[in-house]
Amino acid sequence: MNYTSLGRTGLQVSRLCLGTMNFGPYTSEPDSFAIMDQALELGINFFDTANVYGRKLGEGITEQIIGRWFAQGGGRREKVVLATKVYGKMGEWPNESKLSAYHIKRACEESLRRLQTDHIDLYQMHHIDRSTPWEEVWQAMEQLVREGKVIYVGSSNFAGWHIAQAQGLAAARHFMGLVSEQSLYNLSARMIELEVIPACQAFGLGLIPWSPLGGGLLAGALQKVQEGRRTEEWVQKRIDDARPQLERYEQFCAERGDHPADLALAWLLHQPAVTAPIIGPRTMEQLTGSLRALEIKLSEDDLKALDAIWPGPGGPAPEAYAW
Repeated sequence: MNYTSLGRTGLQVSRLCLGTMNFGPYTSEPDSFAIMDQALELGINFFDTANVYGRKLGEGITEQIIGRWFAQGGGRREKVVLATKVYGKMGEWPNESKLSAYHIKRACEESLRRLQTDHIDLYQMHHIDRSTPWEEVWQAMEQLVREGKVIYVGSSNFAGWHIAQAQGLAAARHFMGLVSEQSLYNLSARMIELEVIPACQAFGLGLIPWSPLGGGLLAGALQKVQEGRRTEEWVQKRIDDARPQLERYEQFCAERGDHPADLALAWLLHQPAVTAPIIGPRTMEQLTGSLRALEIKLSEDDLKALDAIWPGPGGPAPEAYAW
């Protein structure tokens, strides 16, 4: 396994991040335990989850599964850089969502209880909260850091200007602020190249792409149209809409002898701002297969060919849309 710094920090994380959103809804607890054990065996030390994962309002099923896995001991907690999130709706009452200081404190305490740990290594804001001032957000995060309950703070689904605003106000408070941003990013979804990636690079944030395979679109969709979720109507529409690009992409992969999913991950690993794409395996086979991406080398010609198939927005702003 290869490791890199998380943004401008000294924290070393694996180049692949284990996403756990499937644990509970799609992957049983015993299978989830086996996948996490195997991830450690493979050297993956970066695990990502969220308090809302698990598909049952307010229960944090996925965090509970991870907590019971940690409780087995054997150095499991000590080996993992643990990331979870706050923002999502955790109940029907007021103040059970978003980023008020009230909710941040309560959500953190509840995540710690479910995860059976005394601290969260990376506490990520799952979305921007336009109704809460940054002074309030940072005051709450600073308190959690002082108490040792949180070590680093990250964002998810932020715009570039949100990152700049957050960092400016954090600096004024002499607080480290954000160290990472988790964004939708893959060959078929490159909008963040306009503003978010330049902001991450300017402020020293690690970029953690979610949905690196485009919801399965980049995982050999044309060969698997009769299998699993790809038979659902909305997935079929996405495949039909992107069919010309998918045909070129899957042909490119076949000529190289690479599986489309592995090549999609490898492309992300070749992007200079990327720390670790989030892989979300439902099975052990999907976990171990993801490691092949670490071995794929893409030349400049390969990257240009992929740009021709899946063009981005034209690079960073403003040059992408102005002179």
